[in-house]
Amino acid sequence: MRAVVAAILMSLGMTAGLTGPALAEDRPLVVVELFTSQGCSSCPPADGLIRELATGHPDVLPLALHVDYWDYIGWEDKFARPEHTKRQKAYAYAAGMRSIYTPQMVIGGVDHVIGYKPMAVAETIAAHHMAAPRVVLTGALEDGVAHLQAVPLEGEALPAQMEAVLVRYTEHAAVRITRGENAGHTLDYANIVTGMEVVGAWNGQANWVFDVPVDGDTPAAILLQTAGSGPILAALRLR
Repeated sequence: MRAVVAAILMSLGMTAGLTGPALAEDRPLVVVELFTSQGCSSCPPADGLIRELATGHPDVLPLALHVDYWDYIGWEDKFARPEHTKRQKAYAYAAGMRSIYTPQMVIGGVDHVIGYKPMAVAETIAAHHMAAPRVVLTGALEDGVAHLQAVPLEGEALPAQMEAVLVRYTEHAAVRITRGENAGHTLDYANIVTGMEVVGAWNGQANWVFDVPVDGDTPAAILLQTAGSGPILAALRLR
């Protein structure tokens, strides 16, 4: 699977190795949220795709949001959070969908890929990269505080209500599953979301300068998202 996914992503021009001291992206980040569960037998391939995206693809921010509605079948997901289930349901409502699924990916806050479909995921990521950005998000990190600025691009209309969402995540964890559909397997996970918090609001009318505390060693990112579980307009890794 690793070779197949890597080949697909390479063919769509996703490159690696971009780093820098400032809080800025050389290429706009595309956020890929996977709704998954340790109790779901269909989820490990999608979990593996998140691992692939998390390794060597700096223009993609993959996030694994473990949901809690599989816990009743015999294995309680140690990473599951009810707020992840709530976020998935909010995405479904915004998209006019009547059901939610695992695995299910939401790309850029708007495009849904249900099941393990690496080509569809790669093509959707590529489409988001080719779309013209509407806002630029930059900043600097100093003494545990990210000093951020959102700048609307000239001629681009922005939503009247946007939120800055602080995301914290764990880069890697391996879990031995002893019950449920994945019993007997040790599963590897990447970019496991441990917290999401709205830290500010913006109307898009002028440059927005704001500060976000990012104390601690946990990796973090900021998402600039349309209020009401809408499109993600920009994203930035904070550490």
